[in-house]
Amino acid sequence: MTSHTPAQISRRTAVTAVAATAALLPLATGPAARAAGTGAPAFLHGVASGDPLPDGVLLWTRVTPVPDAVPGSGRGPATEVTWEVAEDEAFGKVVARGTATATAATDHTVKADVRGLHPATGYWYRFTAGGTHSPAARTRTTPAHDAPADGLRLGVVSCANWESGWFSAYRHLAARRDLDAVLHLGDYLYEYGTGVYPAAKYVVRPHRPAHEIVTLADYRTRHGHYKTDADLQALHHTHPVIAIWDDHEFADNAWSGGAGNHTPGTEGDWATRMAAAKRAYFEWMPVRPSVEGTTYRRLRFGKLADLHLMDLRSFRSQQAKPGSGAVDDPDRTLTGRAQLDWLKAGLTSSDTTWRLVGNSVMMSPVAFGALPAALLEPLAKLLGMPAGGLAVNTDQWDGYTHDRTELIGHLTDHAVRNTVFLTGDIHMAWANDVPRKAATYPLSGSAATEFVVTSVTADNLDETLRVLPHTVSLAAAGTIKTANRHVKWVDMDSHGFGVLDVTPERAQMDYYVLSDKRDPGATASWSRSYRTLSGTQRVERVRTPVR
Repeated sequence: MTSHTPAQISRRTAVTAVAATAALLPLATGPAARAAGTGAPAFLHGVASGDPLPDGVLLWTRVTPVPDAVPGSGRGPATEVTWEVAEDEAFGKVVARGTATATAATDHTVKADVRGLHPATGYWYRFTAGGTHSPAARTRTTPAHDAPADGLRLGVVSCANWESGWFSAYRHLAARRDLDAVLHLGDYLYEYGTGVYPAAKYVVRPHRPAHEIVTLADYRTRHGHYKTDADLQALHHTHPVIAIWDDHEFADNAWSGGAGNHTPGTEGDWATRMAAAKRAYFEWMPVRPSVEGTTYRRLRFGKLADLHLMDLRSFRSQQAKPGSGAVDDPDRTLTGRAQLDWLKAGLTSSDTTWRLVGNSVMMSPVAFGALPAALLEPLAKLLGMPAGGLAVNTDQWDGYTHDRTELIGHLTDHAVRNTVFLTGDIHMAWANDVPRKAATYPLSGSAATEFVVTSVTADNLDETLRVLPHTVSLAAAGTIKTANRHVKWVDMDSHGFGVLDVTPERAQMDYYVLSDKRDPGATASWSRSYRTLSGTQRVERVRTPVR
């Protein structure tokens, strides 16, 4: 695996990050920009790699063949694109090469599923069209299937709303050279029209298109807009990205038959909209679907860890109305029968030390004690529970208790150990034990652990209340921990990212926070660290980040 360097991110490192971004993005003055100005093919949306394997990796780019062939336009001629993978940045030792054709049918995006590479090896790659080279970027393969890997380090992010701020978290992750990959847990983009979330007076930079995205052309345009962000491009140019979707890649609180933010009468048929969103996602993301139309799949990092990646939107039943008792209905599902069986079988049969689960919505139960109305309402909005205060989060595993009970029972009955859920979605950072029975925890013990990362930019509690961070939220955090003894820590007010470091002895999450999401030059600093030791099924605080 990669050699690991100190994880503390200081102001000096922030300057390095800016320099790294500039070095990795020769678009403003480089060949891609000059090509765009002359009408030659251009790579205006960067390049990316994802879903690394021991012998390969998935490469991605989008070529603009002529200036008016913008994302979602359906315009532009078919264009031949060459891809190369090399051992060196100068491409003097090319080890794989191929061609593909970019057409309007796929919005001029290109994917190359490259094989025949060496395990646990870093490579450089690039694309060429019409004599124009894309930026050269780095990627890395995973260890051999049976290799006794001694370490794995992943950047972990979620919930990046363009209108809410700048993607500085991506810049800081791009500056690191100690990561094997970056795990994106969903809400890579947001579907809203401009000025809806957040309100217009809080918008840092407007979306394109300005209206809510509904059609295939809309989703393609929004994906293309996000991939013009320099920090996002730098992230993709530096590390392979392993991504799953959550709801905003479609619409808020999406489920198999609709969404909270979908109105059939004015926004068309849900199945058509979801199909359009999925098509655009697979066109624009370096994701290799293992089951057609879904993102659930499994990656392996030698004998150290399996990573089980979930799709918790395609198969789920509609969110229950809290208080109806439907959350316990065995006929309702979050995962779908096939996916839950796949996950259970994979966790049981795994021969790795650790079983990681990329999980877009929180697994751990959350109950509430007495909270003042001023705190309850914004928390209800963030956690997907009713403003009346019933202790149910119906968009997450709390709203589908039968699936959760079955999965936790499976872990317990089969003595499956070292399962760690990696979660995004709720714009807060948490460190949790996953209790076998929440009502009797800690006497009944825990079946797994969970690390939840906060949002890159999407609004959290202090922004919902429009108050200073870490003021009124302290009362809410204390109440949550009192009512939920399996919750070891929660931060409701920060933005940032996590770095998960896994060894045979422990899995540790280091939490980093940004100085100001509205500042494009925001710095990042270490906040907290929690770990779970092999065989313990519980989290504990660590006083320093991994070095």
